[in-house]
Amino acid sequence: MTFEELQNFLKDPDSIKKIGTAPFPIRIGAIVLIIVIIFALGWWKVINPKLAEIEVLESKEQELRQTFDRQQRKAANLEAYQEQLEEMKRSFGVMLRQLPNKTEVESLLVDLSQTSAANRLEVDFFKPSGEVAKEFYAEYPISLRVFGKYHELAKFVSDVAALPRIVTLHDISIKPDETEQISDLIMEMTAKTYRYLDETE
Repeated sequence: MTFEELQNFLKDPDSIKKIGTAPFPIRIGAIVLIIVIIFALGWWKVINPKLAEIEVLESKEQELRQTFDRQQRKAANLEAYQEQLEEMKRSFGVMLRQLPNKTEVESLLVDLSQTSAANRLEVDFFKPSGEVAKEFYAEYPISLRVFGKYHELAKFVSDVAALPRIVTLHDISIKPDETEQISDLIMEMTAKTYRYLDETE
């Protein structure tokens, strides 16, 4: 079939109806054209949206893999975490036992007073203040002013730290005794004890 015959066939308005009886090259070309059109439509309508969906799913897969890896690491260390939690609970219980309850605050004040006397300190001022409530505990501040030698004052601070209940010293001020009638040094401070608040409080 010559090129001129092909042109004449395509110019004929009834050529589509005669495609079945058309020359072999035209039938092959028509079949190829139909296949290309079908493939293009299939790509545009079916494959392309699926490719976008696959990209989204691959992204989700990466996120899920990372989440799985994190969870797997946690699961592998679960026993260690549980042991750590139990240890924290034990430590917290020990610390709570170091906080006095209502009845023990008074005995703690006695201990503090006896500690100063045991270190041969002259107590000039001893004033417990009211409780200050915090989140789960209450502070009980005590203002103190004592007279003594440097080593006696240092031993007093050490003995307070060794008490079985928690007592912290704040706003410590040490200065010479200007009158020099009682001792060499005057130490003023605020000693704070703590009390655990129960659920009703």
